[in-house]
Formats: sequence, C-alpha cells, structure tokens
Amino acid sequence: MKTKSTIYRLILIGAFLVFFICGKIENIEKFTKSSIMAEFNSIETSESSSGTVIDIDGNIYHTVTIGNQVWMTENLKTTRYRNGDAIFNVKDSKEWSALAVGAYCWYNNISRTYKTDYGALYNWYVVNDIRNIAPLGWHVPTDTEWNTLADFLGGWEEAGCKLKETGTTHWLTPNTGATNSTGFTSIPGGLRNFDGTFFDIGSTGGYWSSTEYSYTYAWSRDMFFDDGRASGDCNLKVLGFSVRCLRD
Repeated sequence: MKTKSTIYRLILIGAFLVFFICGKIENIEKFTKSSIMAEFNSIETSESSSGTVIDIDGNIYHTVTIGNQVWMTENLKTTRYRNGDAIFNVKDSKEWSALAVGAYCWYNNISRTYKTDYGALYNWYVVNDIRNIAPLGWHVPTDTEWNTLADFLGGWEEAGCKLKETGTTHWLTPNTGATNSTGFTSIPGGLRNFDGTFFDIGSTGGYWSSTEYSYTYAWSRDMFFDDGRASGDCNLKVLGFSVRCLRD
C-alpha cells in the first residue's frame, strides 16, 4: 500500500495536470491542502475496508475474502441501526416472545461476559428493518449469498468444517472437523428461543439471512460442535440469532 506522503504527492501532481490541461492554471491555489487531504482520507478508507469495518457504535470487525465475497470474521455487536436509531434491548422473556419489531439482547442478558467474543443476538425483525443494521457498504446476507459461500467451499456438507473456529476456547468438545481454513471463524453464540430463554452457547452458532420464508419464519444458517456440516433452516422470526455481515 502506498504511503500517505506518496499518495499526497500523486494527488497534487494529478491536480496540477488537470488544471493545466483545462487552461485554468490560475486556479491551482484553490486546490488547498485540506481538500487534498480530504481526498486522501477517502482513498485510505476505501483501501482499508477490505481489512476492517466499523459499525455505528464504533465496534471494529476484521474481514476476510472467501471466493468473491468479503465477510466479517466476528459476530455483529451494534446496538443501533445505521441511521443512529437505537435497537430495542429486550431482557424480559415474555416481552421478547411477543415481539413483532426489531430487538437485540446479549446471551443471558450479560454484556460484560458475552459481548466481546460472541456479539449480540438479534431477532429477524432487526435484519428486515429498512434502517439497516449493517455498516455502510455492508448488508446481512441473503439465503442465496449463504449458498454461494457454501458452493465455493464444496457444499454445506463440507462448509461447516471450513468455517468453524478451531479448538475448544468457544466450541464445546469435540468441535468436529473444524479447520477454519477460510478464516471465517464461526463461533457458537447460542440462541434465544421464542419463549425468551437462552440455550446452546458453546454448541450452536446460528446466523440469520435476510430472506423471508413466510409471515412468521425466515431462513438461517447453523453450525454445531458435534458436526462438520452446516445446515440451512427456517426459523421463527422472533428467535435471537447471531449476525454476520457481507460487503455490498
């Protein structure tokens, strides 16, 4: 990657040539250092976006290229939509089970224990909200885009092994077949059930797609501690799953 000073010089030279060719050399002084640096900063952001992305809350996520797709390598943690509106944080089980609007929670409602490693659990109504849960330039993948990932990896029979984090720091033993050869680093953030109870942390990583199946169901992808495969399922929209984002 070019250094900051090199890019600064190239932009300055380019600007001079543009003004010269257009016969407006007298306006070169209007192309200030601040405008050049603003242009440089936009270039820097564009170039670095393949390595990290930042959400509206300031959480930083690493990314990885798999085939022609660029994925986050961590579960989403944002508590706000892209426009800054707060997502409802619902702790009460009865309230969670009755939801028909977007909401999130932390596993067992304990952020200090679960936020950093596992991210948040979101119902599907968050995913479907027009305010958008993903950072600018990113989105929650469709069911078709999840299938594109699987096809590149040889199908869902093999994909789970290649997507799961290795070892048993987060996954329960035996974490069957895990190689994480893709760098996707799937971890088992567990689920929040339709009745508001929490279960399966350490054994299941469930991820929403943005694709609706019916009025009450939507498509998701699941990975398990005791199986190298991954599966596609239709689940109730009120369930709390993890979210991974895909670059536009």
